[in-house]
Parts: sequence; structure tokens; C-alpha cells
Amino acid sequence: MSEIIGVTFPIPKKYMDRFFVGGKTVFIKPATVYKELKRGMKFVFYQSHEDTGYVGEATIKRIIILENPLNFFETFGDAVFLTREEVKDYLEVQEKWQGVRTRKGERKKKNWIALELENIRKYDKIKKPERFVSVGGKYLKE
Repeated sequence: MSEIIGVTFPIPKKYMDRFFVGGKTVFIKPATVYKELKRGMKFVFYQSHEDTGYVGEATIKRIIILENPLNFFETFGDAVFLTREEVKDYLEVQEKWQGVRTRKGERKKKNWIALELENIRKYDKIKKPERFVSVGGKYLKE
């Protein structure tokens, strides 16, 4: 049986240098693939949109789940790879489409995950995954 050793999520190429050059250390997104994640696991950067593939990796230092992603800025400040404005814009778009689920007449917001990363390093060349990495991300297994 294979063991989960980490996770990968697609990040558009235009944001990737924020981790490798800009000093950003916190990845946030709506919480999808996360229940099996633990501190010390591997985070692999999957570059999407162009020049797709694995472009680097890091170690997960801390995992936080919150309902409101804007609260991550109180904890991590400028370390978050997106700006407050980018998160607000994303939330507005999600609200229009599927960001809110209704269960028994109650509106339920999706949780968000923040992964604080350390030991961030970029690969010398892009590594192509065996399978496509969906927006939801996927666990890495050994």
C-alpha cells in the first residue's frame, strides 16, 4: 500500500516566482485535498497555464484551516502568495458560481487552507507529471 508523502496543487505560472524570487512562504486555496496532510510532508509546486509541470518543492511547516481566507493575512501578513485584493476578487467570483453551498436551507461557506512552507527550492528543469493535476490538487504517494 502506498503512503501519502505530500501534496501538489496547480499554481498559474504568473504567480510562481512569488515563491522562488519574491520570498512568499504561504500557499492558500479553498480546502480540497488536505485531510491527510501533516507537518513535514512535501509540497510540490505544479505550474499551470503554460510551461506546465513540477517546478519546485518545499516542506510543509504549518497547516491552518479557516472559513475566511482574509484572516490568513492577520496570521501571516505579506508572506501569503496572493495579495488581499486578489483574494477578495477570487471570493467575489466564487460567490457568483459555487463558493457557497446550501444544506437544509443554510448557506455554508467552504473552508480555506493555508500551508506555511519552508525549505522552498526550485528545480533546475520542469518535471512532467505522469497524470494531469486538477484544480483540486492531489496527494503525492510513495
